[in-house]
Amino acid sequence: MEKLRILLVDDEEHIRLLFREELEEEGYFIDVASNGFEALDKLRQGHFDLVVLDIKMPGMDGIQTLSEIKKIRKDQHVILCSAYGEFKQDFSSWASDAYVVKSADTRELKNTIKKVLGV
Repeated sequence: MEKLRILLVDDEEHIRLLFREELEEEGYFIDVASNGFEALDKLRQGHFDLVVLDIKMPGMDGIQTLSEIKKIRKDQHVILCSAYGEFKQDFSSWASDAYVVKSADTRELKNTIKKVLGV
């Protein structure tokens, strides 16, 4: 069975490294992007089963990136992942499949990924 492909988008390198390691241990193929522009380029070049997207990023924030992702691929699964819980109530975030508050404890993220992907 082919590994499910996840694009992890976060401007913080230590978060990308932590989440990549944790999710690869779960058996996923992980690609990373450090900002919204890089994420959109990767989405245009290939298929991902899921995008895990930070909200607070320089340049193009996660809400803007989410809007652009949906223009490229209307049915793309996206989980917003942010240290800031207040964005959960933001109407713009509702276009995502789920919202996870960023934490070094990755259990909530892993469980949410399984739920969104149906695995």
